Parts: sequence; C-alpha cells; structure tokens
Amino acid sequence: MSCHRFDLPSSRRDFLQTAGAGFGAVALSALTGTQAQASSARLAQRAAKTKSVIFLFMEGGPSHLDTFDYKPLLNKLAGQQLPASFKPPITAMGETKSPLLECKRTWKQYGQGGLWISDWFQNVAQHADDLAVIHSCASSGINHAGGVCSMNTGSVFGGRPSLGAWASYGLGTENQNLPGFVVIKDSEATVVNGVRNWGNGFMPAVYQGVEFNSDGVPIKYLDNPKGVDRQRQRDKLDLLSALNADYGASRKDNTELEARIKGYELAYQMQAEAPQAVDLSKETETTKKLYGMDDEATAVFGRNCLLARRLVENGVRFIQLYSGAGSKWDSHKGIEVNHSRLCNAVDKPIAGLLADLKARGMLEETLVIWGGEFGRTPMSEQGDGRDHNPTGFTMWMAGGGVKGGQTYGATDDLGLYAVEDRLHVHDLHATILYLMGIDHTALTYNHKGRPERIDQNEGHPFKRLLGA
Repeated sequence: MSCHRFDLPSSRRDFLQTAGAGFGAVALSALTGTQAQASSARLAQRAAKTKSVIFLFMEGGPSHLDTFDYKPLLNKLAGQQLPASFKPPITAMGETKSPLLECKRTWKQYGQGGLWISDWFQNVAQHADDLAVIHSCASSGINHAGGVCSMNTGSVFGGRPSLGAWASYGLGTENQNLPGFVVIKDSEATVVNGVRNWGNGFMPAVYQGVEFNSDGVPIKYLDNPKGVDRQRQRDKLDLLSALNADYGASRKDNTELEARIKGYELAYQMQAEAPQAVDLSKETETTKKLYGMDDEATAVFGRNCLLARRLVENGVRFIQLYSGAGSKWDSHKGIEVNHSRLCNAVDKPIAGLLADLKARGMLEETLVIWGGEFGRTPMSEQGDGRDHNPTGFTMWMAGGGVKGGQTYGATDDLGLYAVEDRLHVHDLHATILYLMGIDHTALTYNHKGRPERIDQNEGHPFKRLLGA
C-alpha cells in the first residue's frame, strides 16, 4: 500500500515541498497564515478595537437577582406567590407555586452611571464605569447541558463549533507559536458537555480550543525528555509529519489528522515560546496580590486571570476561564452559602484583571465578558435556593470598545423575563463577533452543502454597546 511507502526528505524544506498537494500543505497554511489564513470572505469587515476576548464563564448559572440586577419589589413580595399578572414559567425542576425568595444582599450604586451592584461583587463594582451591564439576556437552554452548549455554540444540541472556534476560523492567529483559543478551568472537575464546549464541531479540528491545566504547570509535557535536544525533536517531528502526510493523502476529509499534524508542529513551537508566556514567576508580588493570589480563597481564579492577561499579551485570540467547573454555581438549595463562596473566589481576581488590563493600556483592545449559561428564578426552590432562569438574566462586558458605565436592556420588576432589548444567545454571539470586527453574516462555513454560521441565521449585533 502506498501509505506504507515514503522517501525520507533530506530537509524540512524538501518535506514541505513534496507534501504540497497533501495534508502537509493544509497544516502549513494554518501554521504560517496568521491574518492571511482567513479568506477574504472571513476577514474582519470593519475596523475593530477588540483584538482578544477573555470570557469569564460562571458554570452552573449565577443569580442575576443577587449580583447585578437589583429588584426591590422582590423583597417587598418575598414569601408571596408570583403575581397573577406574570406568566408562570416552565422551571427545570418542575416546582410549582413556590413563594418568591428575598435577596439578602446589600446593594449600592457605583460609578457615574449609578450601576446597582450587590456586595457580592464589591471589588468589581469599583470598575463600574467600565462595565456594560446587559440585563436582558435570554437562552433556549433550560438545563445545564443545553444552556452551557447554547452559550458556547449557539445550539442546545452538541456538534456545532464553539464561539472561540468561529473567532479563530474568522481571524486566524496572531502568534503561530501559541494556540489561538485557550480554555482554563478552576479545577479538574468536568464542565458539563466536556470538550464539546470548546470544540470545532463540523469545522476542521485545528480551530478547537486547547485546554490548559488549572494548577501547576499550565501545559503538560512541554519540556523535551531528558537527552532529547531541540534538533532531535525537530527530526522526530519531521518524520511524524512525513508519515502523517503520506497517510492523509488519500484521506483528505479527515480533519483530525490535519489537527494532529498541526498539533505536533504547534507543540514544537510552544516549547520555545510558551514557557515564558505562562511563567507567572516573572510577575511582581504586587501584581500577584492584585489578583488575589496571596489568599487561598482567590488564588486559583486569580492565577487563571493573570495567566489570561499574559496570554493576551502574547497574541492569544480567545481565552475562556471557567469558574465553578462541574456546575458549582447551580444553587437549587442554599444559595447564600454557595454564591457567597463562589463570588468571593472570583470578585477580587476579576477586579484585578480589569485594573491590570487598564493600567497596561490593554483594556480597550481586550473584551472581557462575564456570565453563565442562564440566571436564577425569583421564586424559591427547596426553601432557600433558586431554579434555572433562561428567560431573563444578566451578563456584562468591559473593554474592547464597549461603552461602559451603562446598563442595557431590562427584565421585569421581579427579574423573571427580559422585557426590553431582549438579547438571545444568538444576538450575543453576533455582538461579540461584531466587536471583533467581523460581520457574522459573512462568517460562514459550508457544511454538507449548506452555509452555516454561529447564530443559525437568527442573531443581530447589539450596536448600542459601542454607543451607536
């Protein structure tokens, strides 16, 4: 069989030339493409300030009613049934006639815009003038599997490309020695749906996210084995590439093989550049303290936020940080204890990230997004918890050219339904791509004869975030 016959190239240049008609050429284009990697149909359609995105994902569904969406009426009616004027929602757990649950937080107004923020995020509140708080988010996912999948891919069903994959596909990478899309969790726990949340779906596998470690060395197996120098590693990689290219010549639809070729090459390039990019020992103690790394309660997420800043500095396009991996923000019972712990773990690190980006002149080019797969209901569950609420919840954005110090959209007086400027997940995705300079209607990928896009032909960018 031809796949078992090959001539060893005398040099890497010879290999790339002889593999020009096979998978080697595909991998090479991905490796050397940077901005040229994207076709004219996929390039940015407008000048954009956002060059990188840091998505702070609170997995499990944080309560908007206890953090950023102040509803005084909720406490006035606490203990009573949902008023008859409200359409009864379909709840994930199926509880009916549950009384309204009071919010026990202390609220204050912050910044020139007078944003209402609870004491659970008193550090983030110091950056109120940079926050664009969107109160009218909505999703089609009523449970965690559908909600997390929807927020990441636009669909409640698995199998579609993630938002980070679309961004990488559309804009390419700024640093061929690091992944364009990185994911970092706050523990070894599995995010619901697992790697599908940062997967490539039906697009080539080279666009999927690369998961970094939550503690210790961010990237496993980055160093060469003892006794193996860089030239020997180069020779091994060239041999593997030759084998893979020969095998893939008759299997051109196998994007996993394409990703493997690129993965080997990227790993080799990362051995030179990644160590300095992820080396937090170079940061000052003052900076580490800013992120809360001196406190056990905030150290993990603080480290991840600081690592995200370093990755942005080194040209990584899209970074997603998971808080509460394993749906820990889910609060069907004991929301006070649950959210107190989790908010405390992320409040100072997020504030430190915003402050550090701003001090370094990076915030205008870095879009920071905060939110989860949905919010929580105003009605109680199990007496002291809240159920899932995909019909109206809060997310916020900062930097990347958005107009901060403002609230956008609104939920009703009890925070159950989005009633003004309702933004479905499809609209949020279209907006994020718009902020990155991409016309999402032009960012398409042909799959089985059909042009697919992130919003499934339903989303519209919310341009008011730019003051438009």
